[in-house]
Amino acid sequence: MDACRPPRRRPARPRRRQSCPVPPQGDQLVTLLGFSDDRVAELAAAIADGPQPVDSDPVGWCEDLIARAAWSCVAEPGDGAAGGVVAAIGAATSLRLLTSSGATRRLRSLCAERGLEDVTEAVVAAWRSGAARWAARLDPTAVERSIDLARRTGARLATPGAPSWPTRLDDLGVHGPTALWVRGRRLAAEFDRSIALVGARAATGYGEHVTMDAASGLVDRGFTVISGAAYGIDGAAHRAALADGGTTVAFLAGGVDRPYPSGHTSLISRIAEVGAVYAEVPCGVAPTKWRFLQRNRLIAAASAATVVLEAGARSGSLNTAGHAASLGRPLGAVPGPVTSVASAGCHRLLREYHATCVTTAAEMAELVGPPVVVESAVGATASAHVLGALRLRRVTTVAELVTTTGLTTRDVQSALGLLDLDGSVIERGDGWVRR
Repeated sequence: MDACRPPRRRPARPRRRQSCPVPPQGDQLVTLLGFSDDRVAELAAAIADGPQPVDSDPVGWCEDLIARAAWSCVAEPGDGAAGGVVAAIGAATSLRLLTSSGATRRLRSLCAERGLEDVTEAVVAAWRSGAARWAARLDPTAVERSIDLARRTGARLATPGAPSWPTRLDDLGVHGPTALWVRGRRLAAEFDRSIALVGARAATGYGEHVTMDAASGLVDRGFTVISGAAYGIDGAAHRAALADGGTTVAFLAGGVDRPYPSGHTSLISRIAEVGAVYAEVPCGVAPTKWRFLQRNRLIAAASAATVVLEAGARSGSLNTAGHAASLGRPLGAVPGPVTSVASAGCHRLLREYHATCVTTAAEMAELVGPPVVVESAVGATASAHVLGALRLRRVTTVAELVTTTGLTTRDVQSALGLLDLDGSVIERGDGWVRR
């Protein structure tokens, strides 16, 4: 009877659909790092540098913030290929492409949609040169961990246009940071009037003395002092600015939660309280030699001018000076004794890089712009002397000004009256301060 039974038919297998490399939802290639929209919004709220812009899309703004945080984990500082791709198609879209099939074809389509036909091949070449290494480092868990460390440290993520973003960094182009982690105050406007003071770690007493005088004098003139928080010249510049009640900013080669050098832990914490501490890499990341060199470009780019106060022939501060020169930033160098190897780098800058010779805070300030001269009946010189002797925060009496400037009481009072009319000074109690 079994032989009479009709053979069983196997159910037909469903035909396999050929996968489409470009999902129909346009830029929404895949969910961002596998996070839900609510999770993305939660993470963004933890590290946002400021409120969401009124005219921005809430979802898009949160995704861009988290995508830039992820890119700081994925790409090394100064990676021009990553910078070029992000600039062309956006941080979130380019991050999605790393986990999507048919990425190159989709990339060409996105460039066409954005009217970037003339740079499409350059963007594709940048993608091909870096996609493999970026994808290998893309770890959603690591991104969440870095954001959690930032939240616990009190760090924020500054992106272009945010209250903490130094707009001068835009001059770095595709080699600029996609985002910056920051602890401290929101100081975007302070970078307009800033000077970087850099130099050797193994500074001499002469170098530290000149640095402290320079930092104090620049703070008195309303400048923000920028440096790298290293031993030697950097540390002297930060300490002098803090001691004079000024604003100072440090750029680190590691995460903002990992003070380096460890001997400057207290100093860096103090900088974060009064000024700000920036890093291109996320929290938890250690500094490396390569990251120090890339950090230097941020110091040079963020500042209105750079001054090298003491540097040997192989000092890393010469790298900062090179970045400043390539960006067209004013560059100054302090000369030292011709017999001092600690100043050999400064002398080289003066000879080969056409750096301006500067010896005082007043000369350093002139790198950014001409000094303020007040014409008066007692002469511009008298008014300039009085203005230079006043501090921004400490009240100075007329008697102190007479002693400091060597002018008569009458000339000091006349100069103060004219400076008051000019809006350069303010009377407080029994003395005066600079505005």
